[in-house]
Amino acid sequence: MPPADAQNRHPQQQPGLVASHAEYMKGAAETAIGSLTGSHAWTMSGEQDKAHAKSSMKAATEARDPAVDGYGKAEELAGKLVGCEGMQHEGAASKRSE
Repeated sequence: MPPADAQNRHPQQQPGLVASHAEYMKGAAETAIGSLTGSHAWTMSGEQDKAHAKSSMKAATEARDPAVDGYGKAEELAGKLVGCEGMQHEGAASKRSE
């Protein structure tokens, strides 16, 4: 049986990481819309969402154990697809642990 800390940490970290990635993708979409339409408000909103998401991802990954919490190759490929270096790095780290 894993230590109580590992049991408590896992459910809290993963949803935060997944939600952060979703927020980053939302911000990237807003930035793209702002660029295409010339809307400064959309561009700024997207940049703010991306910055907040990066901060949240960093906090979520600090205590993450790639051997336990990672998604491996799927996470690495998803990171490449959406241009998220953090996902690429975390996926590669957990892939090595598999």
